[in-house]
Amino acid sequence: MRRAHITMAALAILGPMLGTTAFAQGTPQTMALSQVDLSTLATGYRTSKVVGSKVFSASGETVGTIDDLIVTPNDKIPFAVLSVGGFLGVGSKYIVVSYAALTVEDKKIVMKDATKESLKNLPEYKYTH
Repeated sequence: MRRAHITMAALAILGPMLGTTAFAQGTPQTMALSQVDLSTLATGYRTSKVVGSKVFSASGETVGTIDDLIVTPNDKIPFAVLSVGGFLGVGSKYIVVSYAALTVEDKKIVMKDATKESLKNLPEYKYTH
């Protein structure tokens, strides 16, 4: 993971010096690199810290746990896979919600309109790979 961050940082710095044309198997391609505001990243949460976190309702009730984060290949929209129901992982099921439905308040991940029951009633998600 750290190697990927170093590589991305190097590309962000060296990219403009290399030009914008890259060749893959002899076909010219253009690459668009954008500058990242690193101070914004300092206020964010790493996925390694988000996965495994409890999700709370607006009333403070634990309604699930984040099992995974998925980004769609075409739209780049993040989704959160939540483990809901059950006790100590037994009898729980996975459901998917838009990551935009989650907020961070007082260092807790909150899904304001969620209840245990409303999340249990969502369709079950099964990992395909």
